[in-house]
Parts: sequence; structure tokens; C-alpha cells
Amino acid sequence: MPELQQDKYRVSVTLESLQDGQRSVVHADGEAIIRGQQIYIRYEESEPGPQGEQISVRTTIKIAAGELKLIRHGSLQSEQSFEPGRRLPGFYRSSYTQFNLSTDTRKLDVQRDGRSLAVSWEYDLYVYEELSGHFAISLNIQEEPQS
Repeated sequence: MPELQQDKYRVSVTLESLQDGQRSVVHADGEAIIRGQQIYIRYEESEPGPQGEQISVRTTIKIAAGELKLIRHGSLQSEQSFEPGRRLPGFYRSSYTQFNLSTDTRKLDVQRDGRSLAVSWEYDLYVYEELSGHFAISLNIQEEPQS
């Protein structure tokens, strides 16, 4: 069997989220790993915890044909899957709370230009089967120049 081609390189990540008129933007340095037809984006971010402390979270985004998976590890853990036209299960866990959730993806668009990537998706988030909000996300990945 031929060996699976793997390509790894440094990237800058910009993730913009819009929910009910509220915009949040995350900028992070990370890495992209290409395995066959799948792309994995990994980066670390910190966000305020319940007591105002900064908590560190490692995020992995797996992008494949027509689907996307968002996995977060660290002080909080969550997993969300996105596939247009499907409602998929996920979860959220922290030391303070945990709940099951699901995502009903309306749109997923992946544009790849060499080692750059632009991904946008829209979905309804359900927590315990109750509609929690509508989200529009855009993710931009740019290769970092070699130093």
C-alpha cells in the first residue's frame, strides 16, 4: 500500500462568529495538517472562565468533503459536527457544567486555494432539544511564511 501523504505547516487562524447580532473574533497561530483529502487545523486559544480567570483550550477543526468537525480540549471539552441538511449530536463539558447539544447545519462552504482556506457555515444550535441560537461562522486560514 502506498504511504499516506502528510503535509504539515504553520498557519494563522481567524475565526469569526456571529450569533444574534453579537460578533466575536478569535485570532490564533496554529498548524495545518493535510492527510489525503482531509485537513486538520489545530490552534490554542484562551478565554475567560466563570471566575474571570483565563482558561486554555486546544481546538482541532477537521475538514473533509462536505463535513466539518470542531473538537475542543483543555479546561473545557466540546465536540460539534456540521454537515448540511443534517442534525448531528455533540456535547459541551467543563468543570462547572455539561450538556448534550446538536447542530442543524444550513450551509457549509469550503474554498481552498493552495495552502489557504476559507470556510463558512451557518447552523442552528440546540441544547437539550431546545433551540439556543443561530450561528454564522467564518474561518480563514493563511499559511505563515517560513522563518
